[in-house]
Amino acid sequence: MENPRDLVERPSRKRRDSFGMLDGLEEDRSSCSTESSGGSGASSPEDSDEEELGGGGGVTQLTPSSSSSSSLTLIKTNGQVYTYPDGKAGMATCEMCGMVGVRDAFYSKTKRFCSVSCSRSYSSNSKKASILARLQGKPPTKKAKVLQKQPLMTKLAAYAQQQANQQSGVKKSVTVEVFDWGRYLGDGDVMGAPVSCFKHVPMGKSWDDISEGVRVEVPNTDSGLPMKVYWIAGIIKLAGFKALLRYEGFDSDSTRDFWLNLCVPDIHPVGWCAAGGKPLVPPQTILHRFTNWKTFLIKRLTGSKTLPPDFSSKVQDSMQVPFKKQMRVEVVDKTHLCRTRVALVEQVIGGRLRLVYEECEDGTDDFWCHMYSPLIHSIGWSRSIGHRFKRSDVSKKLSSQLDAPGQLFAKVKEVDQSGPWFEDGMKLEAIDPLNLSAICVATVRKVLADGYLMIGIDGSEAADGSDWFCYHSTSPSIFPSGFCEINNIELTPPRGYTNLPFRWFEYLKETKSLAAPVTLFNKDVPNHGFRPGMKLEAVDLMEPRLVCVATVTRIVHRLLRIHFDGWEDEYDQWVDCESPDLYPVGWCQLTGYQLQPPAVNAVN
Repeated sequence: MENPRDLVERPSRKRRDSFGMLDGLEEDRSSCSTESSGGSGASSPEDSDEEELGGGGGVTQLTPSSSSSSSLTLIKTNGQVYTYPDGKAGMATCEMCGMVGVRDAFYSKTKRFCSVSCSRSYSSNSKKASILARLQGKPPTKKAKVLQKQPLMTKLAAYAQQQANQQSGVKKSVTVEVFDWGRYLGDGDVMGAPVSCFKHVPMGKSWDDISEGVRVEVPNTDSGLPMKVYWIAGIIKLAGFKALLRYEGFDSDSTRDFWLNLCVPDIHPVGWCAAGGKPLVPPQTILHRFTNWKTFLIKRLTGSKTLPPDFSSKVQDSMQVPFKKQMRVEVVDKTHLCRTRVALVEQVIGGRLRLVYEECEDGTDDFWCHMYSPLIHSIGWSRSIGHRFKRSDVSKKLSSQLDAPGQLFAKVKEVDQSGPWFEDGMKLEAIDPLNLSAICVATVRKVLADGYLMIGIDGSEAADGSDWFCYHSTSPSIFPSGFCEINNIELTPPRGYTNLPFRWFEYLKETKSLAAPVTLFNKDVPNHGFRPGMKLEAVDLMEPRLVCVATVTRIVHRLLRIHFDGWEDEYDQWVDCESPDLYPVGWCQLTGYQLQPPAVNAVN
């Protein structure tokens, strides 16, 4: 889209009427040219394994219990200790990068790769896959992560610099490669999830008035004039922030339909041209259809709807983010999910935060998440609820660093723990945080304060509990036993469990445990508006710096099955309908974030 400042309009003395249309259009056109105007980096080694157990105030060394060591085989890999009830190590070698490790710690059902990056970079034609991975910014090997991440970070840094320049009054442009959603969506047969489905995005709570049939003023790319002119178009179809538009006068002719992001600066309500003295010129393709275009517009626009006059300012206001660079937060430790660490906000783009762990000096040990993610909290949160916390080696924070205020973080629903409540050892079903395509048999390992629970995945837990994950009791990612069976979802049984098919009644009897009461789980199902087949932009939560083209393939109550276009089903992820990691079509273009396109075979 051209920027109005990039074009120098010729001074004109032509009189414009109340619509902004030029008198003497034919004379002016004949004297002009007929040309149209137109995954996160590698973790740094830990200096210390010391941990503070929130609420206890003491420092403890995490080690496998002696009883576990005496009865189970222990294998240590990637800083975690894995237990094997059958006494078999089960080692594996990554077919992409050659890394050797515990097979159960490898990614996907086939356990052929050590990480999502390696799995995605591999195919029957490995060279072709590596080239594709590099083009899409996906690192082909673990060693190349930092190097391959540079193109994305360069673009994000450029965008951040642009934001800083705008605040200081310096006007500079930044170019961010944008995936062509228009070509992908085609003539509108493909559905895009409505913006109103995403309450956490700009205009997410103010989109209801935007509908098919609304008229807008947009640049006319079929004018044949050397200067920038506008014409009126109607919305034919909506897909997220994108709209399929048709110039007024084309009627049922769809040959010149085009997709535009409604929130970009060059989209205006009807009347904007007249108010600002901008030329309103009909496309030359249909210029012969009417002799009096002003009469045509009066007849066509009477009773029609347009954008609110303050639409542009509303968009800008809704894009303001309260988090600032160098704010301190507590965030999950990506190497030990059971604990949190202090991190600094390094970048803010569209509400997504790039956090760098406080001990990291070179900025490579980072983590991406949304500001409303359940993975980040205010400083002191871990201690207040009794969650494990790794103390920072940084003795004193700098004057430029500020603890992020508590009111900036997502609020969880208050719960009453005085009555029947979760207890240690209770069984349930939970989305595996290390394999989001699977819902697994799980156990409540520890009950924390304020409704928080530490959950472990049965059969594949680390002996030291380092892969326990913190879910709130109202989390939509935990379910009562039997949820998968009732909703025809495949439940992943504990690793090594042989009494198949899995049955909860028999498993509870064998383990002498109780199922968590159904009444304790979140049963709220909002009217979210998602439908199977809808397109959107979604974070790959296994490599959360990436936002990818995706499709909703299944809906179970409030649970969405997200498929990444062009990739195998094994990379699908279960995500809540209100997840801040889902975005409407066009969000990346609006915010300047890099969108990862589908694999080549998915693009027509």
